[in-house]
Amino acid sequence: MKILAFAGSNSTVSINKKLVTFASTFFPDDEVEILDLNDFEMPIYKREIELAGGTLQKALDFAAKIDECDLILLSTPENNGNFPAVFKNLMDWISRIKGRKIFGGKPMFLMATSDGGRGGASVLEIAEKRFPFDGAEVLEIFSLPKFSEYFDAEKGIVNEEKLEELKEKVQKVNLKFS
Repeated sequence: MKILAFAGSNSTVSINKKLVTFASTFFPDDEVEILDLNDFEMPIYKREIELAGGTLQKALDFAAKIDECDLILLSTPENNGNFPAVFKNLMDWISRIKGRKIFGGKPMFLMATSDGGRGGASVLEIAEKRFPFDGAEVLEIFSLPKFSEYFDAEKGIVNEEKLEELKEKVQKVNLKFS
């Protein structure tokens, strides 16, 4: 199976990228590509830019990455209760590709983390409702609260309850592909 993993963040120290990278290690027999949204930075979507030159190449490139995968692992930060602007902008550009739904009908394991006690609950709620309209089949959702307390750079998730929850959800995702 080919897996596309990324965080909905452009932070070079993204805790969501750390989480999604850790989660990807639970798919050891699969081909995992971890993307960095900094490689797909584009101007804020504006109709006039689209009319002048069409959909930007980086949006087409990201969409092609989605098309090539069998599963998306996405961990998105929560900025003021919603998606970060960089991720929303990428979705806006991809949505402008003629005849395309953003996630191309792909299955997705959706995650979020934060240092707070809710672990990105607001953005996960938005994504769970929105992403099926954007062509994602959300298979599982995982939230890791208290990132600085529950995650270690060397060991990954150190809270046993949350680690077991992640493992169970990975098993459920894998069942979809067996």
